[in-house]
Amino acid sequence: MNKYSKRREALLYHAKPQPGKIKVVPTKKYATQRDLSLAYSPGVAEPCLEIAKDVRNVYKYTAKGNLVAVITNGTAVLGLGDIGPEASKPVMEGKGLLFKIFADIDVFDIEINEKNVDEFVETVKRIAPTFGGINLEDIKAPESFEIERRLKAELDIPVMHDDQHGTAIISSAALINALELAKKKADKIKIVVSGAGSAALACANLYLLLGVKVENIIMFDVNGVLTTDRTDLSDLQKIYAKNIKNISLGEALKGADVFLGLSAGNILSPEMLMGMAKNPIVFAMANPIPEIDYDLAIKTRKDIIMATGRSDHPNQVNNVLGFPYIFRGALDVRATKINEEMKMAAVKALAALAKESVPEQVNIAYGETKLLFGRDYIIPKPFDPRLITHVAPAVAKAAMDSGVALHPIYDWDKYEEELLDRLGSDNKMVRLLTNRAKTDPKRVVFAEADQLDVLKAAQIVHEEGIGHPILLGNMETILELKEEIGFDADVPIFDPKTKEEDKRRLRYAEIFWKARQRKGINLLDAQKWMRERNYFAAMMVNEGEADALVTGFSRSYPATVKPILQLIDRAPGISLVATTNMMMTNRGPMFLSDTAINPEPTADDLAKIALMTAKTVRLFGMEPVIAMISFSNFGSSSDPAAKKVREAVDYLHKYYPELIVDGELQADFALNQEMLKKKFPFSKLADKKVNTLIFPDLASANITYKLLKELDKADSVGPIMLGLDKPVHIFQLGASVEEMVNMAAVAVVDAQEKQKRLKNLIVKK
Repeated sequence: MNKYSKRREALLYHAKPQPGKIKVVPTKKYATQRDLSLAYSPGVAEPCLEIAKDVRNVYKYTAKGNLVAVITNGTAVLGLGDIGPEASKPVMEGKGLLFKIFADIDVFDIEINEKNVDEFVETVKRIAPTFGGINLEDIKAPESFEIERRLKAELDIPVMHDDQHGTAIISSAALINALELAKKKADKIKIVVSGAGSAALACANLYLLLGVKVENIIMFDVNGVLTTDRTDLSDLQKIYAKNIKNISLGEALKGADVFLGLSAGNILSPEMLMGMAKNPIVFAMANPIPEIDYDLAIKTRKDIIMATGRSDHPNQVNNVLGFPYIFRGALDVRATKINEEMKMAAVKALAALAKESVPEQVNIAYGETKLLFGRDYIIPKPFDPRLITHVAPAVAKAAMDSGVALHPIYDWDKYEEELLDRLGSDNKMVRLLTNRAKTDPKRVVFAEADQLDVLKAAQIVHEEGIGHPILLGNMETILELKEEIGFDADVPIFDPKTKEEDKRRLRYAEIFWKARQRKGINLLDAQKWMRERNYFAAMMVNEGEADALVTGFSRSYPATVKPILQLIDRAPGISLVATTNMMMTNRGPMFLSDTAINPEPTADDLAKIALMTAKTVRLFGMEPVIAMISFSNFGSSSDPAAKKVREAVDYLHKYYPELIVDGELQADFALNQEMLKKKFPFSKLADKKVNTLIFPDLASANITYKLLKELDKADSVGPIMLGLDKPVHIFQLGASVEEMVNMAAVAVVDAQEKQKRLKNLIVKK
């Protein structure tokens, strides 16, 4: 994408369909006059009086306990510098979005037009009663240090400047594990720090708590090494000033054990790296260009243990590993501050988590066979769902142990369940899906690339590294549209109807005819069909000239499915094709089957659909918990429609006893664990959170997923094809650009799996 197009896309993202990235949503009913009278006058007077009696009741009757202020004056915004409070607002909204999706914390972003420290502190103090915590953001040093110090001392709610402490906490966890791998002790190591700003100083301060000796830390800023004879150092910088001559970075690194970079790109040369001690630890965290290129560093030193701030290399030091969960734990015990004990608890929890067995969901997300503690995995991954249940409780316990918790937790098992429930409201699965696709992009045919929205989806797939698009359609139209949207990448374009494709088209027709000549297909029909894009595209996949196919944007589902089923074989051992939709609901991802293919499945069909869906659920790193849906519960009806569901369940229980599946069940009982356990305690689904619904017919499945999509605004990925031997997936008519991008990611992941399965078969033979 050219610079203009990227800029336009970013501006459109923030402007449409409504400006900004966050909004306020009511949490109580407001439909009736009675509701409104309770929400406001006169009913609201009662909680007001209770709070007036005891101010602590504000946590009981208002949203204060889950509300954090993200506050800035816009003086140090990302890499943009002092751009002012209004210009900083998109960043603050973005921080609010991260708080919400990772830890379910609500945020008001506050931009204050004030650079004077005294006035800024006074302003924050005056609005503090609104909030349960304060996250200071993008405030320039050294003022940020003084602002945080005073607010922590003068307020009785958690305050943290994440720019300082976030990087310090994550890198400290990485340092603990790196030292263990390098077989080094904290009190013996020599550290060289490039950068002397707020983040670098916070890192060094926290490293001291790990046992590092202050005399063993040499720090540099843009003017050189920090020495005692310099007159331009702040009080905090003076702690690390040394009584030495003005040495170079290369000289300081001779024999050093650790390099910490929070400065500028490409300042650490291979020669400097070679001068470091055995098993050097390098945290090169300048963004977007590290102090030394990752590939160059590992090529230079085979014994290096390295971390960066980038997501495309191992060991990303990412603040999102820390701040959402630190505030989550602090809020949940109503901590009066975030102290050193709580920060250190987060450090140790992160370090310990990296040593535990990694869930398959995380391995899948990052395209790894198995992530294991070692040089390439010293800190957890940002998409690890265990972060909230490891870091938040550790912080909460530290707050209690250090005496700053006003509302202690006693039932930790219940607390963990509550934390897990908070994860169900976002679409992490889509991020996991696209992240996995990026690990091994495949060639994806977009069969309707002369449609503007389809081409936009192909552009995103290309630019995000999800896959390698192959564009089918009218060549002239595609080229015009590419220019219009700034899609200037050189990607393959094919028009099946042109003379240029005569040879390929005739070859495809010959292959298809020979494969189907005993099934009523003649050569002339085959040649005619190959002029149609879906036939042509399917043959590209069959012949290995593409890895996957997505189509269906401009034609009805049945019309699109027909050529696919004619050309693409069933997977080995599969006699039925079906579909499932992954819906991003408030309770987490839900798989609904069969949403598009089989109008009236038999009991045998339902069992097969359940098994194929279970396989797909596992593909996404989840263990399937399947409810077979009906209008009746466990034999309460003798109607044939209920009976066939019952028979399917009996078959699955008999031949697949390890599968967590039960029914027939009404939808409310399937989804309400309390109701199910109370009424049907014998069910295999009792105490289980159902994530898969198998419907008795196409009508009920299709209607349900579309109702969820429109009424609940649940994002949908699908319909995902089940049972085909090749990665072919079909859009719903008029699918959105986002839906098509997600389906392309599904097609890539499907291709990855099918390729892996084929390799395993070859190895076995």
